[in-house]
Amino acid sequence: MTGMVAHNYLSRWSGALGVCAIIAIIRPAHADPRAVVELFTSQGCSSCPPADKLLGELAKDPSIIAMSMPIDYWDYLGWKDTLADGRFSARQKAYSRMRGDREVYTPQAVINGEMHVIGSDRSGIESAIGATRKTEGVMSVPVTMTQAGKELNVSVAPSAKGSAAMHGEVWICSISKAVPISISRGENSGRELTYYNVVRNLLKVGDWNGSPGSWTVPLENVAREGVDGAVVYVQDGTRDKPGPMLGAAYTSLH
Repeated sequence: MTGMVAHNYLSRWSGALGVCAIIAIIRPAHADPRAVVELFTSQGCSSCPPADKLLGELAKDPSIIAMSMPIDYWDYLGWKDTLADGRFSARQKAYSRMRGDREVYTPQAVINGEMHVIGSDRSGIESAIGATRKTEGVMSVPVTMTQAGKELNVSVAPSAKGSAAMHGEVWICSISKAVPISISRGENSGRELTYYNVVRNLLKVGDWNGSPGSWTVPLENVAREGVDGAVVYVQDGTRDKPGPMLGAAYTSLH
């Protein structure tokens, strides 16, 4: 399926950084994943449920950062996607422009910001992970995120000497681990489906220039009703011209 995408804008955090004075439990995130898999999906797409199920399985793999980004350009077909966000539609289109293939469809999995495959194709996703890992700089930058009380602390390591990874944007995604949805109209009418690792918000926290970087973000700027996880990623390029993924981490929120 193909379609028009909405104009892109990504919410930015502009609040003051607070300091938490209480003693808190530190919850480390996995520091060395091999891939970021973004699934562009829709509740109005009859071919998407197998991809949604597969993403849930990939999300259990600690070496993969798996995220569902529901798009809104199929809403006119009879069912308005309850999780869709026009920013995800715009992000998908931006990827297609950067690749130069203009391929925008659902279910589409984008791997490490570089390659795309049909989202229900497990072997294709694994092959794409292997292929993108051969690109210099891809997933080469260690990233950590910890929750300490009412704050999230993000750290990005320096670029390795001679590495192609020298700059990038740092973003946090608010995550709902599992969202059950009852669909009453459209191509999936009558079905009850579960969507996994659904991105509920995007927040830019800074720019990385190849040197060590750290940011502290109040938890209230990330958490909202239904959010129980967070992903931080460092990506080459900009929000309008996304490039390869340089590093990422995931943590549960409590």
